[in-house]
Amino acid sequence: MAERVFLTHPSLTLPSQPSPTTRMASTATAAIAASRIIPSATALSSSSYRSFFSSSSTSRSSLKCLHLHSSSRFSHLFVNQRRAEVRVSSGGYATVSSPKSLASDPDQLKSAREDIKELLRTKFCHPILIRLGWHDAGTYNKNIEEWPQRGGANGSLKFEVELKHAANAGLVNALKLLQPIKDKYARVTYADLFQLAGATAVEEAGGPKIPMKYGRVDVSSPEQCPEEGRLPDAGPPSPADHLRQVFYRMGLNDKEIVALSGAHTLGRSRPERSGWGKPETKYTKDGPGAPGGQSWTVQWLKFDNSYFKDIKEKKDEDLLVLPTDAVLFEDPSFKVYAEKYAEDQVAFFNDYAEAHAKLSNLGAKFDPPEGIVLDPSPKPQAEKFEAAKYSTGKGIKNSIVCLFELQRELSDAMKQKIRSEYEAIGGSPDKPLQSNYFLNIMIIIAVLALLTSLLGN
Repeated sequence: MAERVFLTHPSLTLPSQPSPTTRMASTATAAIAASRIIPSATALSSSSYRSFFSSSSTSRSSLKCLHLHSSSRFSHLFVNQRRAEVRVSSGGYATVSSPKSLASDPDQLKSAREDIKELLRTKFCHPILIRLGWHDAGTYNKNIEEWPQRGGANGSLKFEVELKHAANAGLVNALKLLQPIKDKYARVTYADLFQLAGATAVEEAGGPKIPMKYGRVDVSSPEQCPEEGRLPDAGPPSPADHLRQVFYRMGLNDKEIVALSGAHTLGRSRPERSGWGKPETKYTKDGPGAPGGQSWTVQWLKFDNSYFKDIKEKKDEDLLVLPTDAVLFEDPSFKVYAEKYAEDQVAFFNDYAEAHAKLSNLGAKFDPPEGIVLDPSPKPQAEKFEAAKYSTGKGIKNSIVCLFELQRELSDAMKQKIRSEYEAIGGSPDKPLQSNYFLNIMIIIAVLALLTSLLGN
């Protein structure tokens, strides 16, 4: 049976959970049901990770996709549904009314980031937090202009109706991990919190610094969640065409598809939940978290370019290679970037950071419109002009030295002026200036400077 997939992030592999069919009877009933459905903090801490690109079949999706990181290609990175907002707290989760969103507070965003770092250090939940951010943003449709109908990073995954989408199975546990931070920092929107968590997880796993901006506005009701069906299927006849169909809809290109695929360097897949991978390998038998599953890389909690190297070599049977992984080195356009990233980690990091930031902004509405930047890059300081640097001093040597310093700093305008003069005396515009022409000019200037210095003395 075909499985649903999408750009997903490796997520925590969590224990199987019963279907929450009676959860919405009432607020009280929902809270009681939550106590049975949502794993405890202890269970979360011992759970393992799944891939960024997970899958879920229509009939087995409830159990399969619970592994927060399914191995099917670009797994449930993206999703939707409708109902009530899921509020996960110490008392379980229940239906609550959603107040009008306010712009996130920069100071609270910074503090929340520090709390997320601590969460990552204790729970090793990098994959599932990345997957959560990708799923919230990945519903974007570039062909729809209206917000929030266009989908994207708008916090709609806080609602149960979207969380219950097959491709989002298990993401309620990611929300449970983040809810205490959301409760602590009320002036941080869910949309910002999801993207902040994903970017921080990449960076804390050793990945590149993501050029993020914040200030995303949340949707206010489950009716604003995108409709189901914006996700790809796993194992399509043509993996390359399928990936393009999904990601082109979001406005992403081939380079960005390959770069984002590199996030599979994190996480692992469990066959009992996703239908992919081995039950256990030498790299996963000891965890961290619940042991088992099959990873794409040896160090599956380290963000680097190992994913591309290992797919290219295909020498280790304990490492997972899905059809959508293999196609990156088979499709001519994808292969250009996959080969590049396998050889050049710096290039991969640069392209991944740009693609991740672009994905995290898809469909978002910002308040303020320009967004909030937490770590603005320092502006380069222009070098101050120091007249003394060019003074002739008392000696001829200083005069000549300063002339060469001046020549090295000739502006483009000055160089163009010299070229014009060169052409005026017969020089060809199609040929470079001869070095002896510059030398003659420098000699003349040096002689004039020398005479000036002598006369001055």
